[in-house]
Amino acid sequence: MHNTKRMIAATEVLLIFPAVLFMAALFVRNVQPQQYEPAHTAQKIVMWYASRPPVGLWVFLISLPLAVLITGSATLVRSWNEGAQLRREIRAHLATLCVAVATVTAGAVLAIVALHMLTD
Repeated sequence: MHNTKRMIAATEVLLIFPAVLFMAALFVRNVQPQQYEPAHTAQKIVMWYASRPPVGLWVFLISLPLAVLITGSATLVRSWNEGAQLRREIRAHLATLCVAVATVTAGAVLAIVALHMLTD
């Protein structure tokens, strides 16, 4: 069971990475003028996503985070229901904690993307 959770956690981190990279790039490009690094590189990342809506928006910013949110939620509910030890000692379950963080991150990314899409 622990190996399964570790695999889910690793997969979720990989799936959420493109969305986190994009969100970080949005933040970094606004921190300083774009002619300086790392804002210049961040702007290139944002432009790469923007120039490829089918991949950048639908896959990296919606589909993958949605997959993480669904998988992570199911894994957390299952872990919570099966493990009394989890309820007593969450620190001992690093993989479950990683799944939880990835799931919350996916929800945040989806919320940001949805708000952005609604305002455009």
